[in-house]
Amino acid sequence: MGPALTLRRLLLKLLLVIGVAAVVTAAVSVAWTAIGGGRLGTHGLIALSLGVTGTVGLTWGLMALAFKSSREGWDERPDDPDKP
Repeated sequence: MGPALTLRRLLLKLLLVIGVAAVVTAAVSVAWTAIGGGRLGTHGLIALSLGVTGTVGLTWGLMALAFKSSREGWDERPDDPDKP
């Protein structure tokens, strides 16, 4: 796997996170207006987008660590009597 392919995958993942953040920000903004809250200003939308992006990124990173830990056996008990 070459560096160009790795960069392409990273950019695709980054684009996916930005897309999810944009869709969620738009949905929350519409829902906020629908329940009677005021229209979100530019700073509100920026703050909401950064919060959503940070939450998605943190969730993604922690799930990646959980799957990596599970695959590499870090979740196994050190004194497991069933293993030789």
